[in-house]
Amino acid sequence: MPYDQLLTLLGKTPEELAHILREDDFLYYKLGSLKPKCEPLRYQEPDAAARQRAEEIQQLVRKQFGDFSSTPAEPRFHFVEYLSSLEGTSNQGNLTPIDRDAPLRMVYSYFGLFGDPLFDTDIEPFPDGLLSRLAEMGVNGIWMHVVLRQLAPGGEDFPEFGEGHEQRLRTLKKIVEQAKRYGIEIYLYMNEPRAMPPGFFKDRPEMAGVREGDFVALCTSDARVREWLSDSLAYVFREVPELGGVFTITASENLTNCASHFRRVDCPRCRERTDAAIIAEVNAAIEEGVHRESPNARVIVWDWGWNRHGDAPDTIAKLPERVELMSVSEWALPIERGGVRGKIGEYSISAVGPGPRAKRHWALAKQRGLKTIAKVQFNNTWELSAIPFLPVLDLIAQHCENLADANVDGMMLSWTLGGYPSPNLQVAHRFSTLPDADKETVLNAIALHRYEAASVAPIRRAWTSFSDAFRQFPYHGSVLYLAPQQMGPANLLYGEPTGYRSTMVGIPYDDLEGWRGPYPPEVLAEQFEKIATNWVVGLDHFERAVKIAPEDKRVTIETDYGLARAAYFHFASVGNQIRFVMARDALRRTDLGSDDERQLRERIQQLLDQEVAFARELFALAQKDSRIGFEASNHYYYVPLDLVEKVISCDFLSRLFDD
Repeated sequence: MPYDQLLTLLGKTPEELAHILREDDFLYYKLGSLKPKCEPLRYQEPDAAARQRAEEIQQLVRKQFGDFSSTPAEPRFHFVEYLSSLEGTSNQGNLTPIDRDAPLRMVYSYFGLFGDPLFDTDIEPFPDGLLSRLAEMGVNGIWMHVVLRQLAPGGEDFPEFGEGHEQRLRTLKKIVEQAKRYGIEIYLYMNEPRAMPPGFFKDRPEMAGVREGDFVALCTSDARVREWLSDSLAYVFREVPELGGVFTITASENLTNCASHFRRVDCPRCRERTDAAIIAEVNAAIEEGVHRESPNARVIVWDWGWNRHGDAPDTIAKLPERVELMSVSEWALPIERGGVRGKIGEYSISAVGPGPRAKRHWALAKQRGLKTIAKVQFNNTWELSAIPFLPVLDLIAQHCENLADANVDGMMLSWTLGGYPSPNLQVAHRFSTLPDADKETVLNAIALHRYEAASVAPIRRAWTSFSDAFRQFPYHGSVLYLAPQQMGPANLLYGEPTGYRSTMVGIPYDDLEGWRGPYPPEVLAEQFEKIATNWVVGLDHFERAVKIAPEDKRVTIETDYGLARAAYFHFASVGNQIRFVMARDALRRTDLGSDDERQLRERIQQLLDQEVAFARELFALAQKDSRIGFEASNHYYYVPLDLVEKVISCDFLSRLFDD
């Protein structure tokens, strides 16, 4: 719909929507980085043909799904209500003392909002039930996104900063006090200073740094910008002294300092400096402000993006003495999947770290006496984020065992995805707190606690099978961000090429060229098929565990089994979608023989039948479990009715390719 109708639908002003698109974790990119031109929506009375087609669709849906309008279903976001309740939890918020010497285990809220979560007092991103459950899984830190200019007044240099900061700090203080009762500290994500529109620099041109699109960096080579960073953080930590600390990203995400996107040569003040000097200086300004008012708070400096993800010894050498260095554990691990060689970047459970880059950076940090943190993803990743946790606990345990050998001082266990209170997080807790922990002992203990003795053996075999299957994931940045595994069977198929490009963990369309990265289409399909085939082995073991589970564990084991089945349908569907696009495009060849055409049409019909079956099965699972299809920063990739639409679409395509 046109922009004005969209604003009306959302109840937003143009300024509010612009802020959401910019600040809400790459939302503009996830929507395709464009606003298509659309004609206004207007109601039109359906004619006879439309009514006839509606009747046909109704008959199809009833045949495939029955009358689901009268079937009980869990409402979307029901999990928020469940996770907010203290019912069934053991930690009731009894003023647990904070042990700042304990290894850090930090996550993001499973349903936290990213944009401006502190201003709306009706929003509760960290309810007691969630805090209690996370504490039970060993979490002692939760991070949240903030924009610094919204948290503190800007002083004489930036008088326009700080509007509404009093309300935000009151909310932040309440959250910090609430979390503390469960032994959890709150950490602020610092991606600062945020770039501003060009008009902001009209009366302060000397502060203008590099420009990207409609925004200009606040140049941190100007001392007043660094002073604002320090003073603002000092103000926040003075007003909320029990904050746990901050972590920084200084060479990626939003445009911040002039070196953040490797463009410093475009700034007259920064072009003669080095990236290392600029980035270290920004982190030093942040550290000074935090520790001025809160000497024991943690300042975690993330090396994400430094030297374009290469080794960054110069930056580490220049860091202040009282920071902790965080590295993505699995970064630079060499892999080979389907005969294609590559290296891991981030967001991988399928490849077990730590990798060489993290090891080198941690060693350099330890030489300087700095503590070290491992950034990992232990619940899910963009390899598949549409279910709350992947039951691949052998991979998680092996990673934890390796990190214990690396002697890191803590773990950031999730980005926006991966904050569910799951047994995967419990693995990290046990390795952090038990000096002699090993993989088998930890996994057996967790299986016993979660499912009882009779189910331990088949559950352990299921976890091992799932882990072995997941090692086949065709890892590459293009596959992570652009392939259809987040949507799974909900992603529509198209009879003709759309020409649309897949968006960042958003809308995959039929963009096989965008999905595949370095993998040939055939290899990409085969890898997802290997995952699905081997995943079935784990499902067979899990099903045996379900049948013998005691009554008091039945709900837990059945819902966990449902999540494992949902994961299977996602992986298997991606293989189908790749095969469909390949067959559809092959049919467009002008030199195709009649036998080849017949075989391709038969193959397409088989794929459509499989997709219908997957959509129906996943529909039933999603109806029962509102967590399926959800991720914190994207909310729902799909809802059950999207799976109904997929079946309708497949029926249409079946008739199209039968001609």
